[in-house]
Amino acid sequence: MPDDYPSLVAEARGDERTLVEVERSGAHAVVTMDEPERLNPLSAPLTVQLRQHLTELAADEELRAIVLTGRDPAFSAGGDLTLMRDGAGPMLGGPNGTPELWRWIRLEFGGIARLITRTDKTFIAAVNGAAAGVGLAFALACDLILVSERARLVPAFSKIGLLPEVGTSWLLTRRLGYQRTYELFAAGRHVSGEEAAELGLANALVDHDLLLDEARAWCERVEAMPAHVGRMMKPLLRHAADVTWEQAIAMEELAEPHSFTTQTHVDAVAELLGG
Repeated sequence: MPDDYPSLVAEARGDERTLVEVERSGAHAVVTMDEPERLNPLSAPLTVQLRQHLTELAADEELRAIVLTGRDPAFSAGGDLTLMRDGAGPMLGGPNGTPELWRWIRLEFGGIARLITRTDKTFIAAVNGAAAGVGLAFALACDLILVSERARLVPAFSKIGLLPEVGTSWLLTRRLGYQRTYELFAAGRHVSGEEAAELGLANALVDHDLLLDEARAWCERVEAMPAHVGRMMKPLLRHAADVTWEQAIAMEELAEPHSFTTQTHVDAVAELLGG
C-alpha cells in the first residue's frame, strides 16, 4: 500500500470500479454509495469517487438539492477496516509519518463533510440501513435526515479504539447534549431508525420502500422555493446555533434586504395583493 497521501489518492483513482452512482433528475441528484456486498464502506476508491462527484454537483448552478444514500442493505459501514489496517499503517510508518494520515482524514473524509455543510445546495440523507462511523458523520452533516425502519445509527468509534471524528462530536452534542452523546459513544450501541426520529437525530421515520420517494419529495419542496432563499437560508441557519442572539439577528438584518430586491419577492407580494 502507498505510504503517503498523494500516492493513496492516485491509487484510488486508478480503481476502475464504479462505487458511486449518480442519478440526475431536473434540479436534484441522487448519489448512491454502491458496494452493497460490503455494506458500502468508505474505502479509498469509494471515498475519492464520492468527493469527486459531490464536488462536481456542488459546482453545478442548475442543481438545488442532493440526496445521499447507500445501496441496500446499508447506508455506509463507515471507514473501511481494510484501509485502516493496510493503508494507515504504511502512512504512519512512512517517511512523513502521521501528517500523511492527517491529510487523508482532513482532505477526504473531512473534505466531504465540509462540502456538505458549506455548499448552498440542500443535502438530504436517506438512511436506509446501517450508518456507522464516518458514514454516520456524513449523514449527520446533511441538512435533512430521513431514516427508514431498517436504519441503524452506529457510533462505533470506541469499539475499534478510535475517537469521535469528522464532526460527530459537535453534531451530536448539539442535538442530544453531553451526557447522552457520551453514552452513545461509550456504549457504541445502535440507534434504531425509530429511536433516531424520537431523539431528534432524524427529521422523519419513513417506510423503507418509500424512503427515496420521500427524499425526492423534499427535493421538490426545495426546488419550489425561490432559488435565493435556499442559497441564503442554509448558511444563515448553519451559523445561527454558534453565535449570540445579537449576532444572529444582525446576520438576518443584513441578509433580508437582499431578498427584497429579487423579482420573486416583488411578484409574490403583487400576487398576494391581487395584482
